[in-house]
Amino acid sequence: MSDAAAELVEIRVTDPGEPDAQYCLGEYAAEIGRRFEGGFDHALSTPIELDDFRPPAGLFLVVTREGRPVGCGALRFHGDDPPEIKRVWVAASARGLGLGRRLLAELERRAADAGARAVRLDTNRALVEAIALYRSAGYREIERFNDERYAHHWFEKAVQSSNE
Repeated sequence: MSDAAAELVEIRVTDPGEPDAQYCLGEYAAEIGRRFEGGFDHALSTPIELDDFRPPAGLFLVVTREGRPVGCGALRFHGDDPPEIKRVWVAASARGLGLGRRLLAELERRAADAGARAVRLDTNRALVEAIALYRSAGYREIERFNDERYAHHWFEKAVQSSNE
């Protein structure tokens, strides 16, 4: 991404109930509903509440480009266990600009700064671009760590605080 284009992008912590966050979560759900074999039913997925993405339980990031929401991602903390990266999404119109990689790096940084030594995530086999991103960003596939019905791959990555 050029320096000028990078200046038009902002990644910020926000409340998951805020309109830009709700827009992104809606687009995330619509996309996985289209891409997953048999669609996506929230009732069959591991329950996640908006409070799971609010401090101290977690945090929610929104990516805006030229002031419009084009991506999101969240952290859900689990005490001494590694936090989970959840709800990573970038709008089709903003793909190929490196925003997914920037968003992932920001989630990793925030987890590390909160004291985490690693982060985990799960994903569905239909999200081949996400799987490629995670592998290229240094994630390694691990054993199942949750009961998410829609997950086929589980990943982990060691992270280090910028304060170390």
